[in-house]
Amino acid sequence: MQDFGRILDNQVLAVALTACLIAQILKVIFELVTHGKVNLRVLVTTGGMPSAHSALVTALATSVGQSVGWETPEFALAAIFAIIVMYDAAGVRLAAGKQARILNQIIDELFQEHPKFNENRLKELLGHTPVQVIVGSTLGAAISCLAGPAY
Repeated sequence: MQDFGRILDNQVLAVALTACLIAQILKVIFELVTHGKVNLRVLVTTGGMPSAHSALVTALATSVGQSVGWETPEFALAAIFAIIVMYDAAGVRLAAGKQARILNQIIDELFQEHPKFNENRLKELLGHTPVQVIVGSTLGAAISCLAGPAY
């Protein structure tokens, strides 16, 4: 149990989690600017601007590169992990969200007389657009670079 407390001393982890938290907070601000109201639900949902997943993994990879070196296997592992997560966010999960939207529309149209079928709608906001991923990734790299002197 003594080693568990040392997790909090891990600056790479702290920077990555900070980037994720800042991205989530920025989602609330973006929602306020675009829709004119505060929507705290975006703090705990997937999707939206910017991508917190992208901010997290890019900050992680950048922090690893800054702390142990850009030529290390640790950086290579973190970079490949980041690429996979961002590809998934903008590819697979975005496509799944589009399919959910179409399926919800089909259910709405086919089962109008049977409201029982409309109770459990599929979650539509799953992934990110490429712009949301790029903004999240840029945010993560910037936060890691700002924290660079701490390494």
